[in-house]
Amino acid sequence: MKSSTIPAIRVEPELREQLEGVLAEGESLSTFVEASVRESIQRRLQQSEFVTRGLASIAAAKQSNRLVSSDSILRKLETRLDRARAAKAKRTPAR
Repeated sequence: MKSSTIPAIRVEPELREQLEGVLAEGESLSTFVEASVRESIQRRLQQSEFVTRGLASIAAAKQSNRLVSSDSILRKLETRLDRARAAKAKRTPAR
């Protein structure tokens, strides 16, 4: 497969200086840009998949009528946190 190029973009001199300042030893500007583009693509794909799974989960919960309110979850988490703090206080000697 024949390779292609990513369009050149104009940036402010300060951004170019910052970029050159973070390059690893032996790393070129081109390899940094390619790696950054690949990472951004991967992050966006993962984010899209996450949103898709979340929406499917919401739809399934609504269909099964097994919804739990955020207030209920937060109360349970607060209770767990309170218990953990109490247990830690018992283990920690007073100064």
